[in-house]
Amino acid sequence: MNGHDEASALPRTAWLVVALLVPVALLNYLDRQMLAAMKGSMMADLPDIGNKANWGLVLGSFKWVYAFLSPLGGFLSDRLNRRNVICASLLVWSATTWYMGHVHGFHQLLAARALMGVSEAFYIPAALALITDFHLGATRSRAVGFHQMGIYVGVILGGFAGYAADSPDIGWRTAFDWCGAVGVLYALPLFLLLRDPPERAAAGTSPKFLPAFGELLANPGFRLLVLYFTLPALAGWVVKDWMPDILREQFGLGQGKAGVSAVLYVQIASLLGVGIGGWLADRWMRRTDRGRIFVSALGMMLFLPALFGVGNAATLTVAIGFLILFGLGWGFFDCNNMPILCQLVRPELRATGYGLMNLASISCGGLADWGFGLMRDAHIPLNIIFGAFAAIALLSVGVVLCIRPDASLRR
Repeated sequence: MNGHDEASALPRTAWLVVALLVPVALLNYLDRQMLAAMKGSMMADLPDIGNKANWGLVLGSFKWVYAFLSPLGGFLSDRLNRRNVICASLLVWSATTWYMGHVHGFHQLLAARALMGVSEAFYIPAALALITDFHLGATRSRAVGFHQMGIYVGVILGGFAGYAADSPDIGWRTAFDWCGAVGVLYALPLFLLLRDPPERAAAGTSPKFLPAFGELLANPGFRLLVLYFTLPALAGWVVKDWMPDILREQFGLGQGKAGVSAVLYVQIASLLGVGIGGWLADRWMRRTDRGRIFVSALGMMLFLPALFGVGNAATLTVAIGFLILFGLGWGFFDCNNMPILCQLVRPELRATGYGLMNLASISCGGLADWGFGLMRDAHIPLNIIFGAFAAIALLSVGVVLCIRPDASLRR
């Protein structure tokens, strides 16, 4: 292949990587979200779960294990072939999803959920780093945004799992069986078609373990990004994991309708948000190297009325309207985190950096899930809880606007 052919093939390969990873992102979040939508059926079949605090512990166990191992997953993705890390992660978490359909008690469910956290911890840092290896400044936010669209579709499909759980012909166990089998089957064609970029294989630069983390933590811009990545996740995880149960209790819905209402509209809004936010950020970057930061801050501003509104909604329609606003803001936020990271750290540390961001964000998200369960058991009003989340979102705007990109790094 001559130089002209190679140049023309690179954009096609870059978008092929995104297309191959979108189904993996879908499965990654479908397998997580199903649990929240099938809560009623699972607690009925596994009575030793007992209470909402224990259910919050099940939700939190995934996040704490996932968070703790995310830096290791990112570090290995920076040292090893990213394709191999991605495919191995998909294979193991899909097998674990299948096993979750065969648990018979609270402790087995807790262990299975934790094991899923082990396997999934390696995917997101590797996948986003691989996408940014191929997509440089001109298309980076859009490419990450398209990948995140797979996540939102997975959450939407997971919301329908409540209907599967209620169906006498399917049930929650069969739903886990099917989703696990699909992931195992997709791992082989993914392994055959996915590739690392040639220049990365040729470079062979591999950071050492402690110096890698030391370099990241010594970077003030990276520390601000970790804080910014973490604060909105407190509300984000509660919305993802608890909203089906909130709507069911607040408005007397069935499990299926509650699950769909909680995820369908907010995720469609997030789909629009990453599309608009990615396009806007890539265009704004033509004028200023803080373009992605400004778009992300704009998304966070949408959180303020959205969270106040969700906490005070008197009808299902009003609650859904504010969830749509929340989803739009989340899309602006979500498609720009990895691109902003690329403006702060060198390419050899990006997956490791994203893993550290996951460590902080998701471990705090697990605490938020558990704490929300405790607060609900204590009958603390929703408007107080979500009002606190809105105040945290306001703080987040100030944090992200303090970030200054490193001019020595390519966009």
